[in-house]
Amino acid sequence: MSLLVETTLCFISLLTVFNYVICATENAASGARAATFHFPEYAYKETSKNEVTYHDYELACSENLMCKNNANLVAKLNCLRRCISPSCYQDIYAFNELEEGEIDVRMNSFKGCVIQRI
Repeated sequence: MSLLVETTLCFISLLTVFNYVICATENAASGARAATFHFPEYAYKETSKNEVTYHDYELACSENLMCKNNANLVAKLNCLRRCISPSCYQDIYAFNELEEGEIDVRMNSFKGCVIQRI
C-alpha cells in the first residue's frame, strides 16, 4: 500500500474512534441510558440430575419434525424451547424471542423454570 493510502486509512480510523467517543460522551452527559432488559428469573441449580433431565427433554424435542427440519439455528432453538416447555417459553421468551447473534442470558432461568414445573 502506498503511504498516502495508509495515512488516509489511519486518519479515517481515528475520525471514527473520535466520533464514537464524542457520541458516547454526549449520551452520558444527556442522561441517555442503555435499555434494561427484564425477564422472569427462576433459580437453577446445575446438578447432574437437573442437567440430565433437561437434556432428555431437549433430546426428545430435537426429534420433533417442526424443530428438526428448521435450518435456521435461532429458529430451531426457539422451537426446541417451545417444545420443552410451552409455559416456560411463554413466560421467558415469547414477549421477546431470541434473535440471531444475541447472547442468551435467559437460558438458566428457562432451565430453572422447566425443572420447577416438571
